[in-house]
Amino acid sequence: MSTTIQGATKGFSRAAVDELSHRRQEPDWLRQKRVEAWEAFEQIPMPKRTDEEWRRTDLRLLPIDDVLPFAEQADRLTSRADLPAGVAAEVEAAGEVSGVVVQRDSSVIYFESDPSLAEKGVIFSDLETAVREHPELLQKYFMSDETVPVTDNKFAALHGAFWTNGVVLYVPQDVEVELPFRVFSVQEAAGIATFNHILIVAEENADVTLVDFYDSETQEEESIADSVVEVHAAEGAQVRYIQVQDWGRHTWNFSTQKGVIHQDAAVRSLNVSLGARMSKTLIASNLVEAGSSAEMLGLYFGDDTQHFDNQTRQNHESPYASSDLLFKGAIKDRSRSVYSGVIKVWPKAHGTDAYQANRNLILSPTARADSIPNLEIGANDVRCTHGATIAQIEEEYVFYLMSRGITRTEAEKLIVDGFFDEVIERVPVESVQKTVREAIDRKIGYTV
Repeated sequence: MSTTIQGATKGFSRAAVDELSHRRQEPDWLRQKRVEAWEAFEQIPMPKRTDEEWRRTDLRLLPIDDVLPFAEQADRLTSRADLPAGVAAEVEAAGEVSGVVVQRDSSVIYFESDPSLAEKGVIFSDLETAVREHPELLQKYFMSDETVPVTDNKFAALHGAFWTNGVVLYVPQDVEVELPFRVFSVQEAAGIATFNHILIVAEENADVTLVDFYDSETQEEESIADSVVEVHAAEGAQVRYIQVQDWGRHTWNFSTQKGVIHQDAAVRSLNVSLGARMSKTLIASNLVEAGSSAEMLGLYFGDDTQHFDNQTRQNHESPYASSDLLFKGAIKDRSRSVYSGVIKVWPKAHGTDAYQANRNLILSPTARADSIPNLEIGANDVRCTHGATIAQIEEEYVFYLMSRGITRTEAEKLIVDGFFDEVIERVPVESVQKTVREAIDRKIGYTV
């Protein structure tokens, strides 16, 4: 098991930035990138309840000064058999893959990749290795102005200063990767911050899928998880990104995800939020050329006192682009969900076709859901629609199912399964479907 830094000071500082970069023996350009991010972090105010985007999410108890900024690096493992039992089971359940990365705390501990893909020019690498072997790729795309610059928001800046783990996936022109890539990130060390980064670059007519899974057991000491995802889809490219977040209840989770989509390209994303004490996610699709399209799916299920805040942006910058968003959530006990989304149609983006929907199912009288969909239309000849629903589970449905001889828990499970099925069935990876369904069963309290 990895251990935390010997004699380290809790909290984040410029000295910790320098120490992290020194330990990793990073080149000057990357160290300077970290410093710029730290300076941006210091300049950007901490979000407050008076800020519109944070009005419904309270950060006053965020342990930002009480966590270690990174953990000691762990040795790499050479085979799946050496992985911790729980992680090994997840990797095995993933089935056939094009490549696997396992990250624990602040280290990549296992890597494998199909060698035939490298012969086609595909680059699948952990971020630390990519710094040494593909610096030109990172200098062009890593936390670029097109996607997530270090000044994007407070937590993107913190990520830019302290990222430790990450994956780079580059697919050259006309290469189709049939099997998905899988990334597994687990946290074991207590009281640390984890910073995971995903960079996907798909050249013209490339086709690729990456599944990103976060997991940890609940611990006594609180932690912070702060991830960034960047997707670049060139003309005609097809990219699918799936994130399953199942952190323990000690974790404050922040995630910034942005995609840049060019002519006739498509980016399809799914975000599944199941774990964490508090989770704040910003997901944006920038449709920058004609014919581009984005599918943005979300699924969240809260219980106890969990808090999920999803913020989405469908930015239509060019004409004849389309986007389709569907976020569905179920909440029970005293949990709370917040959804705020905007479809923004820029001037001259005529022919835009955009849809946005947020559906919420309330399973307890003390649970709460807020939904704020928005439209900003700056062009004529567009078709943009949005909608939101918040409803309690229908007792009539429960009674009907119970009259057929099943328990109330089973009845609620069937109703929730049916509610989420519209999203789950659109997931192209069968093992992910199974993982999500099993997690929903656990949330309901149903066991076979």
